[in-house]
Amino acid sequence: MQMTNEQYAQYVKKMSPNSPLAKDVVWAFCTGGAICVIGQLVRGGLTALGMDELGVAAGTCILMIVLGGLLTALDLYDGIAKHAGAGTIVPITGFSNAVVSPAMEFRSEGMILGLGTKIFAVAGPVIAYGVTASVVYGFVYWIVGLLI
Repeated sequence: MQMTNEQYAQYVKKMSPNSPLAKDVVWAFCTGGAICVIGQLVRGGLTALGMDELGVAAGTCILMIVLGGLLTALDLYDGIAKHAGAGTIVPITGFSNAVVSPAMEFRSEGMILGLGTKIFAVAGPVIAYGVTASVVYGFVYWIVGLLI
């Protein structure tokens, strides 16, 4: 059966389910907001422990990334994302999920060829570059501080 582009577009529109836009927006907003509230609670807890501002910022980021990775590893993040949509993509936990998900999918292929390779499939190169650059920058900053 041959279809024109217009016929195919009409067929796809007819067969595609309608998205409840208002409900999706509310869920995304509430879930993204809940993730941010958790981040704020972590930030408040680290501040209460007496950490300085830089330590609080770094600790909050690290703990939220670990939380996103842990929820992904426990197969809970996808269930949350199913209902929340974009609300789980935007916060830093979404980036953690993007790194851990491919690794979890290919872990049966072994630690090196599966997990080790696929962990960098989506967001890994960006995060790895950012972490590496920050470590190098911190090391140079530390050395310069010792010399001055």
